[in-house]
Amino acid sequence: MFVERLSRIQSELKQRQIDCMALVPGYNLRYMTGLEFHLMERATLLFIPAQGAPVFVVPTLEQAKVADLPGVSCFSYDDGKDPSDALNAATRALPEIHTLAVENLRMRVHELNLIRRPLPNVQLSDTQPIMDTLRLRKTADEIAHMLKAIEVTETALQTVIDSVRAGMTEIQVANDLLVAMLKVGGGVLPFEPIVLTGARGAMPHGVPTEAEIQTGDLLLIDYGTSVDGYISDLTRTFIVGQNPTPRQLEVYEAVKAANAAGRAAAKPGVACQDVDRAARKVIEEAGFGPYFFHRVGHGIGMEGHEGPYMVEGNTQILEPGMCFTIEPGIYIQGEIGVRIEDDMVVTEDGAESLTKFPREFKIIGG
Repeated sequence: MFVERLSRIQSELKQRQIDCMALVPGYNLRYMTGLEFHLMERATLLFIPAQGAPVFVVPTLEQAKVADLPGVSCFSYDDGKDPSDALNAATRALPEIHTLAVENLRMRVHELNLIRRPLPNVQLSDTQPIMDTLRLRKTADEIAHMLKAIEVTETALQTVIDSVRAGMTEIQVANDLLVAMLKVGGGVLPFEPIVLTGARGAMPHGVPTEAEIQTGDLLLIDYGTSVDGYISDLTRTFIVGQNPTPRQLEVYEAVKAANAAGRAAAKPGVACQDVDRAARKVIEEAGFGPYFFHRVGHGIGMEGHEGPYMVEGNTQILEPGMCFTIEPGIYIQGEIGVRIEDDMVVTEDGAESLTKFPREFKIIGG
């Protein structure tokens, strides 16, 4: 895997006339190497030149991790020592660097300052367009990992909603969800679960509190897990203990129809913004346009948010293997919030929802 991905990255670097790429601990580094490092006070950097062998700079205590990477040189430094000596040696081992691609959204001033010492005049660019050429289209193995994560989330959700009762708090439900996911094989969380009751559901990224769930409340649950480094991301909205009011049903059905429209619009050759438009049109025609104020979806894979983004202005064309969410919502502050989210993969002739949890308006806690 490493050799194949390295070859593709170096080909991209050559085409873009970039001398080298530098990765720090995170998803891109794990994607390239399969290794997990923490982004901490000890600097860790992988340099991938357009030609020649990659070079790692790591603290000595991490040196054994990289020993099995074929053809990779490693320069280490002990705790209490300045990593500059290791980094200087690393840059001397690399071909001459005039242009360097770095992770704009992840690299810290710490690493950048270390790089600037031996390379004071290097011209910087962003790694993400390069990494996207590999990461945007998922392989069958990657999708299989995501399906395992989705199975965990859907199993855990069914367990939790079977036990929800009026009087429980948002935090209690969120904690039950965490435990349930761990019990059935969930791993590191891509984000903390969002569990919101009643009018609090109108906060798209609200945080669970001690607010108590009441009979007749809507309960919005947005959560996910990871398996083998790949994630799931699922949102469902339920009603607690009784049939919905006409207003609740009207809002819910508008979101459900928008979710269906977004899923139906996704297929090869379609621009990302057109998926957003298809879902948004349904909500606007239902009279709730001002209450849907985020993009309709984001890419998923190793990260909770990655490309491609289903948003107005993104003319990127969908291709088989691209994975993303469809998650329209209506958020009327002080009154009601509903979101329905599914994980999608583009196929050769359309798109498939990887998430299968029912979308019908379900009464729980009765």
